[in-house]
Amino acid sequence: MSLAADTALFDSAVGHLFHLPETLEKLGFPASAVRPHDARRGNGRGRNGEEGVGLRSAPVDVLESHKEYTFVIDVPGLSKSDIQVTLEGEKILVIKSSGKRKRDDGEEEGCRYLLLERSAPAKLLGKFRLPEDASSSAITAKCENGVLTVVVGKIPPPEPKTRTVEVNVA
Repeated sequence: MSLAADTALFDSAVGHLFHLPETLEKLGFPASAVRPHDARRGNGRGRNGEEGVGLRSAPVDVLESHKEYTFVIDVPGLSKSDIQVTLEGEKILVIKSSGKRKRDDGEEEGCRYLLLERSAPAKLLGKFRLPEDASSSAITAKCENGVLTVVVGKIPPPEPKTRTVEVNVA
């Protein structure tokens, strides 16, 4: 393969990668969902540019089946009471946590910590624009073993209308 062919192939591949966020946004996912790097660089901004100290965007897996969308987020150290799942308007799913860890596990009257090396979980914030066929009335969430699973049901597609057309003989 020649150098010119290698360069053209490389330019084509890089061009496709640069258009990935726009492609995903056309599929119903906000471009910010594929660009969580701002929060990881420590600039104090969340996935959609929200201000907040210690705020980080939550890495998420989003699955789609014929009946529902499933969001899976790792939330180690948090219990279900630490996490809030809300809906802004009809189509913005918001998942957030306070980032506080309870320290009363095993603590008795008159006891104090001598060493505390485990850090508290960071505050989480994830905002997700739901696709048009997502049902805002069919949302469930469960937190088990440090994994939050949010299931959003889909609105069933309308039944296709059929009509009989009379065939005339000419």
